[in-house]
This record gives sequence, C-alpha cells and structure tokens, in this order.
Amino acid sequence: MSNKDYYATLGVSKNATDEEIKKAYKQQVKKYHPDLNPDSKTAEEKMKEINEAYEVLSNADKRARYDQFGADGVNGGFGGGAGYGGGFNGDFGDIFDMFFGGQGGGRARQQNMARQGDDLRIDIKVSFEEAAKGATREVPLTRSESCSDCGGSGAKAGTGRVTCSHCGGSGQVRINQTTPFGQFQTVKSCPHCGGRGSVVETPCPTCSGTGRVRKQRKIKVNIPAGVDNDSRLRMSGEGEGGINGGPPGDLYIFVTVEPHKYFRRNGDDILCDLPITMVQAALGAEVEVETLDGRVKLTIPEGTQSGTSFRLRGRGFPKLRGYGKGDQNVKVSVTTPRNLTPEQKELLRQFDKTYTGTVSSDKPKSKDKGKEKPKGFFNKIKDTISGE
Repeated sequence: MSNKDYYATLGVSKNATDEEIKKAYKQQVKKYHPDLNPDSKTAEEKMKEINEAYEVLSNADKRARYDQFGADGVNGGFGGGAGYGGGFNGDFGDIFDMFFGGQGGGRARQQNMARQGDDLRIDIKVSFEEAAKGATREVPLTRSESCSDCGGSGAKAGTGRVTCSHCGGSGQVRINQTTPFGQFQTVKSCPHCGGRGSVVETPCPTCSGTGRVRKQRKIKVNIPAGVDNDSRLRMSGEGEGGINGGPPGDLYIFVTVEPHKYFRRNGDDILCDLPITMVQAALGAEVEVETLDGRVKLTIPEGTQSGTSFRLRGRGFPKLRGYGKGDQNVKVSVTTPRNLTPEQKELLRQFDKTYTGTVSSDKPKSKDKGKEKPKGFFNKIKDTISGE
C-alpha cells in the first residue's frame, strides 16, 4: 500500500482550497523546475513528485478517492503514472510559460531577445590642475560592435538567415524521456541554432557569422572641473555593442588625481605651506603666493607667528555638484636663518640688548620674583644661531 502524502508534497493542509493548491503548486514549480536547476537529479525527482501530487489534488474526483483510499485509490487512473504520463503531458516549457509570464523555455527564448551590451570600465589619471580646471582626453578602447558588413545579422552580404531545420524555427527541441512514472518531455534550447530559430546560411567573412566584431576606438572623454579621486563618469552608449539589435552598454570612467608638489586638497579647498623669514614675520611684508591661477600677493601682518593660516577666497576647486569654488588656505612657517656672518650676529645681539618684549610663555609668574629673568625671544634665537 502506498503511503504517499500529496498534501505534504505541495505543502498544504488537507482542507486546502483549489486556489491554495494551485498557488502551492506554482511555488513548488518555481523552486524545483529543471530550467532553474540544470543537471540536478534531486530537483528532477522532486518535480515528478510535485506533478504527481498536483495531478491528483487538482482533480475533484481523484482527490476524493485519494482522501478515502490513499494513493492506491487513484493509481488506476494514471496509466503510466501521474505527473508525466496519462493525463499530464509534462511539457516543462508549457509549465514555465504558464507560471513565468511567457518566458518559459527560458534560456532558449532569451537567445532571440534583443539584449543590451555589457558595460565597460576604464581608469584614467589626471593632474592636479586638470582636476581643478577640467580637461578633455582621448582614451583608447577595445570593444565589441555590430558588424558593419552584415548589419549585425551574421550573414554574408546578399544572403540571410534561414529557418533552423532541427527545431523548425522555434528555437527549442523536445526531448522524450522514459521513467518509472511513464514518458515525459522536456524542452531545451536547440543546440543547432543556439535557440534563435534560424541559422546563417553563408556566414559573414568579417565577423564569422557572430554579427559582432572587436574594434579599437579612441573615445573623447570630457573631465569636468572639480573631480576627485574615485570620481566615476558615465558615458551612455559607449560600452559593448548590443546583441540581436539591442542597445549598447555604457562606459564608466574612474578617475585618479595625481598628487601636486606644492598643493594638497581638502574637499573643495586647497592647502599649501609658505615659508617666510624671521624679519618678514616680525616686521610684516607683502609676499607672492602660488595659486592654480598664477601668483598673487599676500600681506603678512607684523608679528605673525609660525603656523598662522591665511585664506585666499575662491582660489580652491570648483564645486562639482554646486556653484562657486573652495578657498586656498596658506599656512606660514617662520624659518630661522643659518650661516650668519659675524656682522649679522652682532646686529642681532645689539638688537636683543634693546628688545624689552617677551614671548607670552616667557613671562615670569608673580611667585618667581627675585629669580633669574627668563630669556627673551631673541635670546632664544641667539642661542640657536650661536649654538650656545
């Protein structure tokens, strides 16, 4: 006596409605259909059980006999066995069409569909100045394109495609198989025409019948001002050529900005260092500063300390997704003179004798009265210069 539980096979209760049984069957087919599980014996056996269960439970008379007598009560009505013989054709292509919106036969029919070409990626390096001001580059690119000699058909000029004699133009072939449950059919892509339903009678000598050729091109790339490292630019329609008349893919350009010997970047701002002399810092001065647009004058106030930053507004990078520009921040560093002549040293000593100011950190605290007075600013400079 057979102990097959058709309700458990479909994952429904014994009180399930016809609609619930149909819905459960569709879900099981989507999970175990051979087109989705190629070369899987487990899926194939599971699909036999699913179809056998549905053949019984979807039929009111067979379901009633099954509920009363079990699987043995309906075996006589199966002929060669439920699922793939007798009352059920077992055409997987038809099942797939029913449940997947007419896309069954799956891979076979997709062969005839127009498909977009693949996207391509290239990487380019640009200078710091090009990133700031924008640039135009010509870059080499190798890609597949529609064959101009045959128009993408794959057939030699003056000839065309003919109906595939193996599948009769359907792009599919049916394969009969015999199992313990009976005979059933599966639908597969026609190996002769690759699922297209037609074959090239005389292949195009340029593309060897493929309809596409590899071409080397030079693509003009416009680099917008303001790009940064890892900026991604998209050029629509410049990727691989489409298949079966489909549109081409896109080209993506990934940008790397080369470092600058003088400038650094912080978002849309530019950073740079500017060394000034001790005299310029003490007395103030007007100095020239390098910018992306050339040299400009910068006023250094007297008494400027090392590490002070000055802002040059609008001298930075253009805002890539907005208006205006960033700024340029100039950080000054006061340099200590070296290799002074004896006369220069004497002048500094004379100056130090007359200089009464102190650096803030050298000011003595009240409790230190009577103690030795700390060295002044120029005393420190004198020690540095003299090596004392």
